Amino acid sequence: MTNKRTARLNLFLLFFVSVVFCNYSAFSQKVVEKTSAKQRVESYEKYKELAENSVFKNLPWQYIGPTNVSGRMTDVEVVTPKGENYTIYVAGASGGIWKTENEGITWTPVFEHGMSTAFGDLALDPQNQNVIWAGTGEANIFRSSNAGAGIYRSKDAGKSWKHLGLTNTNTIARILIHPENSDVVYVAAGGNEWTNDKERGIYKTEDGGKSWNKILYVDEKTGAYDLIVHPENPEIMYATTWQRIRKKWNDPRNEDDYTGSNIFKTSDGGKNWEKINSGLPEAKFRGRIGIDLCKSSPNTLYAFIDNYERLPKNETEEDQSDAYGRPSSGRIKGATVYRSDNGGEDWHQVSEQNAYMEGLSGTYGWVFGQMRVDPVNPDKIFVLGLYLNVSEDGGKTFRTLDGMHMDHHGLWIDPENTDYIVNVNDGGVAISYDGENFRTFYDNLPLVQFFNINVDMDEPFHVYGSVQDHGSYRGVVDLSRGRNNIQPVEFESAPGGEGSNHFIDPNNPDKVYSAGFYGTISKTNMKTGESKNIMPPTPDGVDKLRGQWLAPFILSPHNPGIIYHGTQFVHRSMNEGETWERISPDLTYNDADKKGDIPYQTIFTISESPLKFGLIYAGTDDGRVWVTQNSGTEWQEINKKLPFRKWVSQMEASRFAEGRVYMSQNGKRDDDFAAYIWKSEDYGQSWEDITGNIPCGPVNVIREDPVNENILYVGTDYGVYISLNHGESWSSLPGNLPTTYVHDLVIHPREDYAVIGTHGRGAWAMDIRFIREVAEIDPQTAGKILTIEDCRLPVRPGRWFRRTARDLYASFYLRNGGKYSVEIVRENGSVEKSFDFNADKGLNFFSWDLMLNKDEMIEQGKYKLKITGSDFSGEKEFSITQAQWRR
Repeated sequence: MTNKRTARLNLFLLFFVSVVFCNYSAFSQKVVEKTSAKQRVESYEKYKELAENSVFKNLPWQYIGPTNVSGRMTDVEVVTPKGENYTIYVAGASGGIWKTENEGITWTPVFEHGMSTAFGDLALDPQNQNVIWAGTGEANIFRSSNAGAGIYRSKDAGKSWKHLGLTNTNTIARILIHPENSDVVYVAAGGNEWTNDKERGIYKTEDGGKSWNKILYVDEKTGAYDLIVHPENPEIMYATTWQRIRKKWNDPRNEDDYTGSNIFKTSDGGKNWEKINSGLPEAKFRGRIGIDLCKSSPNTLYAFIDNYERLPKNETEEDQSDAYGRPSSGRIKGATVYRSDNGGEDWHQVSEQNAYMEGLSGTYGWVFGQMRVDPVNPDKIFVLGLYLNVSEDGGKTFRTLDGMHMDHHGLWIDPENTDYIVNVNDGGVAISYDGENFRTFYDNLPLVQFFNINVDMDEPFHVYGSVQDHGSYRGVVDLSRGRNNIQPVEFESAPGGEGSNHFIDPNNPDKVYSAGFYGTISKTNMKTGESKNIMPPTPDGVDKLRGQWLAPFILSPHNPGIIYHGTQFVHRSMNEGETWERISPDLTYNDADKKGDIPYQTIFTISESPLKFGLIYAGTDDGRVWVTQNSGTEWQEINKKLPFRKWVSQMEASRFAEGRVYMSQNGKRDDDFAAYIWKSEDYGQSWEDITGNIPCGPVNVIREDPVNENILYVGTDYGVYISLNHGESWSSLPGNLPTTYVHDLVIHPREDYAVIGTHGRGAWAMDIRFIREVAEIDPQTAGKILTIEDCRLPVRPGRWFRRTARDLYASFYLRNGGKYSVEIVRENGSVEKSFDFNADKGLNFFSWDLMLNKDEMIEQGKYKLKITGSDFSGEKEFSITQAQWRR
């Protein structure tokens, strides 16, 4: 009892001291500003150079899946006229740009690499539809939105792209190309998601993007969000602006002093603008506004307003929390539709005020803000919300168009046949030929947005992850066809929600732990399907527990029955979640002014040393870093000279040295795109910056190799980096990976694969045995043939039986590249097959399908692979066996 009282007293004293001295701590840290446009351009050029010169550039990533799920898309454009063309372009929220030339049967990525692969809008030049303008930065600024880096243009239908500036606009909501002059383009820029900036507003170019002029600007918090043109007079345009800032603790919301959300009109091509708000709600109630007009009746306009006018309180249970279980901030009118029949001179509300309209956009109407008017019928309109909604009586009543995924962000209507519509949503693409029924494309557009990733120890092993707006999934990684021949698979539902972390008992793959929204945690038996909530209780004297969207928890490396879970406290269970104890005080700043709709000031990462039980590190979303060396009896803050209040994205206690720990920080929510990576050899008492030559972030995760202590892996918003020397220098692991947002990375300890979860391009795996072999090569070595996996002939010749084969897949390292020859040599010395090729400096790969010619396979037996070139000659043995029928 005395020990418990002492522990509680220590916790109280530590809490007191941390509060008293938090201001001192701030002075000992560095305040880091957001990243300039010049820095971002320079960093991207260094990123490309690092990828091109990497010794690992040929080491491939293998796509795991899922093949049955797609992801959020923000816009769609269709080449007209339909019948002569079947080409459609779609913009991924964070997955690049994709194209189909056969109306969705197959899709091809046409934008995979750039300063940003998050997109807000696309536009086709009406005079030449091979010219595509693409605005980066998702304008919906949802929790998983990613910043853009300006605007790109393709003149060859997506084959190549050129960056045309506006780098730090960060979100582009609309692009409008002059219908008669292709050099005149208008861009509606939303601006920074998280911080004030002056690069918001509407921009115009008159020289095809060589230069830009800002022609409409409100203030540092107000961006431009929609833009339409009069079909008969392109000098007349209508624009909407939205005043908003997303905070770490609040979704975008209206404040009492807000006046920036307006509708504007110009009659002289943007030289002068006037507000046209007559009949609309007061400015302080106007949120995001979508606008459109009827092309056959261009004086008829509609405005879709996220309306913050308060409604009387409703005491029903449903109104007490939002879609994610957070307390409701009260009822508002929400989705409201207004109409003007005189070119915007005055407006009147046409939508009814009822439960349907209140629920149209859920509790987050600012995510949508899109509407379309039928080009022919001025009384038929579409409003995009949780569902695709259509009204055929001028906006008075609505019904849903079903058969699609939810959360709708883009819609294209064929002006020649208004029953032909193409929709994009959080699940992918949907096409209707009759305006009512839809065919969907979710299984051939791999744009899945993973929040996290983890693996189990089953055979074959599974990959687990949570997917934006879909829930949690798992998929099998099958190595039976060879380590280089993983096949992407459909994923099945798994425990957990849309935003979850997962840990699987290493001794029992059927025992799965998963976090839910904002800190809940469950234990599931995969065999029986039984699931149990094991959330720690709220401590006495605490109003509520604060858990992040991805609340951290870990299983102890010393005993998988011991769980650590993070809210604002660290909780520990010694019995698989049956009972809990709090082992820390509030480790955040706990600033009352930074509490709102979104749980903030929470623990985001926890790591326990594999070498010492009870040596635990914790990092918070408000930039505090802590260590305890005695299971929580005492905690010490260890953030000296670190960036002030910078989000701690990962802590990784070393497996090799007790005092060693790695940490990454993420500045995304400060519009700071630099990389922050740290190492300490003294339990965090001092930190060494090991960012080195990594040119840009943000950094989401750092991992230590479980076999070689010199090897580190880092996942960033530009891909994966690796260090072979404790972080002294870094190489890129570009392979065939698109430029994508790597949100999580784990190393499978038995199978030696790095598995990544990307936010926009699904899950991928890389065979890291090659990396470990290269790490052991003396830099002065001219070359080396690496380990070769034995081969297997198919059951019999023929395409159908190729899946039973395991082809030759050989790797070799060269200090210098050049011309090389490869020979396949029998034991008796006869050369069975030879090849010539140009090799790169670094790691190279050679594959062969075991065919001597079109019809003849090589025989089974023992062989040698011989490689010969100007600087290196070597050979290595391997075997070829015969596959057997298995029944």
